Amino acid sequence: MNQFKQIGLLIVGWIFIGFGILGLFLPILQGVLFVMIGLAILSSRSKTIRRFLEYLETRYPHHYERIVHWKMKIRSWLRKDTV
Repeated sequence: MNQFKQIGLLIVGWIFIGFGILGLFLPILQGVLFVMIGLAILSSRSKTIRRFLEYLETRYPHHYERIVHWKMKIRSWLRKDTV
């Protein structure tokens, strides 16, 4: 069951990043928001994304704070599911 959860998180994370990329070109979607949520989800699974977030923290601290905020929300949602 845990493996299905990990695969599901990877799929959901990449879907959010895909929506974010679409949202950068379409006025209907909030592109940056979806990309940040996708990065927050994938940051626990990928070293490359963690390195990118470290760069983002030094270059754009305000955006990094938003990603950390979303990361905490996602963790709280996942903990509610496991209880």
